[in-house]
Amino acid sequence: MKKKFNILLLNGPNLNLLGTREKNIYGKISFTSLIKKLIKFSKKLDINLIHLQSNAEHILVEKIHTSKDKIDYIIINPAAFTHTSISLRDALLAVNIPFIEIHISNIYSRENFRAHSWISDISSGIICGLGIDGYKWALKTVVKRLSISQ
Repeated sequence: MKKKFNILLLNGPNLNLLGTREKNIYGKISFTSLIKKLIKFSKKLDINLIHLQSNAEHILVEKIHTSKDKIDYIIINPAAFTHTSISLRDALLAVNIPFIEIHISNIYSRENFRAHSWISDISSGIICGLGIDGYKWALKTVVKRLSISQ
């Protein structure tokens, strides 16, 4: 019997403002609509999608900690924490769950400080600049990778 994969989707600070902030960069879809679409898409892929968005770094770190032995893969859009958070990096290393780093915008074509990520070098992949479609690509990739390893 095929195992149903548990995928954790983490979204960092200010992503709750999607649809209202910098629409030229992040698009017009609301965060709530995005999550609803991703949950629906996850059902089609036959995976359990667990989601958390937080503007507080420690809440994201705690969620990563409690995911050990429960989550098969993580998709994380650390948002501004990409460029500042050693604690997210350490948490991801500590639990040893593979993850994909995702960004809605192309972080390499924006301000110089956005081009550095504290987690890219330990990720199993990076998706950036594909808008919200990047989330679907990440989910498809995760399912493919987990199915191969099963």
